[in-house]
Amino acid sequence: MSDYSAPLADMRFVLENVVDLPALSALPGYEHAEPELVYGVLEESGRFFAQEVGPLNRVGDLQHSRRNDDGTVTTPDGFRDAYRRYVEAGWGGVPFPAEYGGGGFPWIVTIAMQEMLTAANMAFSLCPLLTQGAIDMLLHYGSEEQRERFLPKMVTGEWTGTMNLTEPQAGSDLGALTTRAEQADDGTWRITGQKIFITYGEHDLAENIIHLVLARIPGSPPGTKGISCFIVPKVLVNDDGSLGERNAVHCVSIEQKMGINASPTCVMSYEGAVGYLVGEPNQGMRYMFKMMNNARLSVGVEGLAVGERAYQQAVAYAKERRQGRAPGAPPGEQSPIVEHPDVRRMLLTMRSQLEALRCLAYLNAECIDLAARHPDEDVRTRRQELADLLTPITKAWGTDLGVEITSLALQVHGGMGYIEETGVAQHYRDIRIAPIYEGTNGIQAMDLVGRKLPMRSGGVIADLLADIEGTAAELAAGDGDLAAIGKRLADAHTVLKETTDWLLANGLADPNNALAGATPYLRMCGIVVGGWLLARSARAARRLLDAGEGDADFLRQKLVTAKFYAEQILPQASGLAPAVTAGPADLLAAAF
Repeated sequence: MSDYSAPLADMRFVLENVVDLPALSALPGYEHAEPELVYGVLEESGRFFAQEVGPLNRVGDLQHSRRNDDGTVTTPDGFRDAYRRYVEAGWGGVPFPAEYGGGGFPWIVTIAMQEMLTAANMAFSLCPLLTQGAIDMLLHYGSEEQRERFLPKMVTGEWTGTMNLTEPQAGSDLGALTTRAEQADDGTWRITGQKIFITYGEHDLAENIIHLVLARIPGSPPGTKGISCFIVPKVLVNDDGSLGERNAVHCVSIEQKMGINASPTCVMSYEGAVGYLVGEPNQGMRYMFKMMNNARLSVGVEGLAVGERAYQQAVAYAKERRQGRAPGAPPGEQSPIVEHPDVRRMLLTMRSQLEALRCLAYLNAECIDLAARHPDEDVRTRRQELADLLTPITKAWGTDLGVEITSLALQVHGGMGYIEETGVAQHYRDIRIAPIYEGTNGIQAMDLVGRKLPMRSGGVIADLLADIEGTAAELAAGDGDLAAIGKRLADAHTVLKETTDWLLANGLADPNNALAGATPYLRMCGIVVGGWLLARSARAARRLLDAGEGDADFLRQKLVTAKFYAEQILPQASGLAPAVTAGPADLLAAAF
């Protein structure tokens, strides 16, 4: 089984040529995060994740986490030591404020680090990822006393965090949750109920776990408007910061799953557990969506990350495996399968989609940073709008691609891909959850057409379409490969604009028109936006080649990849148009 190697050259190219890392480092509060320091952080963290965490990926899949009779959970061999070294290195605190022990780096740096950590070991990565989401939510909505008490050790990773939303009767419909909270005489709350699918709800990696729990207080309105958010520590924290009594929260079982087997997915029971209200009553859903939106970007990155690892393994296997004789090969010899055109098609399909997805995820993260720190209020507003628009696309298209790319990697391996010994099947099993959790991809599509397209009366998507049109026109006016890419992008832009206009007009008349076409429309958006960003990537590669700068072979491959995507992936957008505009009649007429 091949080892994972962080694609640092590809990552740096996107950071320099598709997004603008130097401009981010000039923003207030990010001045210390100069590009060369960022690249050093990425290089060292990539080495750490590949060497310290990557080898445990297979171990975790075979051993699983396991619940003990006393309710504790034991993670696979090596996980505790690797997590201890992760904490000692300070990787979890990179994006968070220095006042709580963090590094204060832009969020895009964390997204790049998440790509590498998830590729090295997706099951391991979920614990730091959820902790970072909990930190982010408390930074925005926790009281100063709560931040002082919990954040320093969460930022270091000494304590971990969870997100407790789902209940047996309340999956995607959180308005149906029944966990209740009653206020005690001392002003704290007592939480009672059961939560399911709680990732790292119990484990042996850290001495405390800070659960963020959604619950209802007496007299709250029905549905999502009556949900509050509470901090419920596994172990209560004394006023001096030391650990006190064990709280009344326990793991009653862990799930047996298709993948991410090292990650304990827990059923949690709250039995009058002490909790602390976050912010105002009945505002829990608004607070939790802050955590979930950043998590959705990170889940999209999971598709990129696991896809990248599967791609690397497929390339290595295709170079080693000999089968058949490729055209032009000497008689009597078996060729490496990488020389067969269909295998090359699969590999290039994987690579081009991964590069498009990396561009999209990093652009999404750049928008979050600019929305948070840019001194111009108009820029902050516009970038937040674009981040809001891109997030469901990154999450859904990214995770769909993760499943498709890992499936292609298995296909490259042929029959051996179906054999667990090669390890490639694990990537497919691991990533298959990503289109489901953090809001199913169908929900992401509904969010896109129902909430994001109407933003600013359609102005946000119109701005994005104008940028795509401008890039297409610029490249089409040139020559060679760039002109071919520009023409394909122009065709795809036309289709996306027409279907967008149709949804904006007909979705207002009947929401079912928009909902029926939501999923194919989101995929179309991903394909076209990805093609736009690869077109920009190709333009940058051509400029550097003409200037005699950079690695010429590396840059020429960027042009090859972008042209393949433009000619073989971008045209798929046109094929989706009829599904977008078909309307709901057939869907509603079908009997099941």
